[in-house]
Amino acid sequence: WDETHFGKMGSYYINRTFFFDVHPPLGKMLIGLAGYLSGYDGTFPFQKPGDRYEQHNYMGMRGVRPHRLFCAFLGSCLVPFAYLTVLELSKSLPAALLTAFILIFDTGCITLSQYILLDPILMFFLMGAVLSMVKCNSCANRPFSASWWFWLSLTGVNLAGAMGVKFVGLFVVLLVGLNTIYDLWDLLGNLSLSLVVFGKHLLARVLCLIVLPLALYTAMFAVHFTVLNKSGPGDGFFSSAFQSQLIGNNLHNVSIPE
Repeated sequence: WDETHFGKMGSYYINRTFFFDVHPPLGKMLIGLAGYLSGYDGTFPFQKPGDRYEQHNYMGMRGVRPHRLFCAFLGSCLVPFAYLTVLELSKSLPAALLTAFILIFDTGCITLSQYILLDPILMFFLMGAVLSMVKCNSCANRPFSASWWFWLSLTGVNLAGAMGVKFVGLFVVLLVGLNTIYDLWDLLGNLSLSLVVFGKHLLARVLCLIVLPLALYTAMFAVHFTVLNKSGPGDGFFSSAFQSQLIGNNLHNVSIPE
């Protein structure tokens, strides 16, 4: 059923048609990009659930056998993400294998990953953020090393990705935030660390877990508004001054007083 929404929004990006949606733009942009790169021309109407795609090349956006592409690929990444996360937390190979086994045969996960939906994209970034956070924690004994910076920065990138797909990504932001507060509190109580070193730890986390995600999140909207430069169904949600910038709108290039 949701394919009629998110597939259509992928088409809007390919056709550069402006629209409005309650979710942030990243997931739909990635769906549109996957369709564009795989040869979909953005002409399928997505009028009602169950319509046959016929000759339209939808495989790149969805992911059905034998062509497991974008959404199915991201859904399949959840298995190694879960395996590595549990292995890092428990140091138990049987526990990690059991986790991966459960996810491989989870009907809901398999089904969600086979359609043009935001869910596999969201879960990819959610689990990616948790994995990055756990790997960063494992590097606590060698702070400011290359691997420590890599996993800390990747955590910030995944936080931006999760928030950029759906606002429910706030929950993983909360999880990482609580982990960071605990980590900093522990460092502050370490009397062998000077306040200068603690300040460096604090600054590193501010840069990677606040500034970087905010910059990436803002950049998503910059791309969104740059790509969607033609008049469409979302015009009426915005001001006359904004509508005057959209090609094909009745107000296009009209001088709008402040």
